[in-house]
Amino acid sequence: MKYRREFIGETMGTFMLVLFGCGSVAVSVLFNAHQGLMQIALAWGIGVTLAIYLTRHLSCAHLNPAVSLAMVVSGRMSARRMPIYLGAQLAGAILAGLALYALFAPSIAAYENAHGIVRGTTESVKTAMMFGEYYPNPGATAVVSLPLAMGAEAFGTFFLVLMIFALTEGCNVGRPDDALAPVFIGLTVTSVICLVAPLTQAGLNPARDMGPRLVAWLMGWGDAAFPDRVGGWFHVYIFAPLLGGVVASLFFVRTLEPAMKHQSAPCDCMTDNANSTQGETR
Repeated sequence: MKYRREFIGETMGTFMLVLFGCGSVAVSVLFNAHQGLMQIALAWGIGVTLAIYLTRHLSCAHLNPAVSLAMVVSGRMSARRMPIYLGAQLAGAILAGLALYALFAPSIAAYENAHGIVRGTTESVKTAMMFGEYYPNPGATAVVSLPLAMGAEAFGTFFLVLMIFALTEGCNVGRPDDALAPVFIGLTVTSVICLVAPLTQAGLNPARDMGPRLVAWLMGWGDAAFPDRVGGWFHVYIFAPLLGGVVASLFFVRTLEPAMKHQSAPCDCMTDNANSTQGETR
């Protein structure tokens, strides 16, 4: 296989981040293990950080179709690699969903029995949310329409992809050391989740949503796994993150990157600061 390393890297990395992230949601739903959104968001951020450290030497650790598409649009990756990355990301997410179900299947059944939940009904969204995302967030009281949900997912993914570019591009002299970039990407994920999750559970990643959602559908949740018959789940959790990633890529390449490469700006700033200091001294 020509792109064997990339496929292995994207599969392993996506598996890790989805397993840890969705796992944090599962233990929160089933065992009330977390006492707030921040704990779940941190689990997602840590999962992303560890996944990047594990696999970035294999595939650059995109781990998200929105990131891969953004890299293609910006010219950072050739389009012929796109199917390999997307296939690996979806495979990793499905495997993570299967692993999650294998770990918690008895606990899920016990929870459903204790709360009178029949799997596949509307009420079973309370357990299906461990796999795929829903809007409004079943655990919150937010009022969210389809356009607002799409906007929230696109907005969150925009900032995630923008920070990935800013943290990894050499033109940004203010970025941290390359060894620390995964930590700051993980913190970005945590911050975005804290903002968006009360509305949509903060998917931000089409593979992360589609893979576990398919597992839920196969394991008996049926229509509850794909509840919006007008395709709202597709628009919110697939299309909107891809759109947000593309817009972030174009914004960085056409606006931020040229500004960062403008060498006179830092010098002028330093000169102005020096002159100001000298003036104050006088």
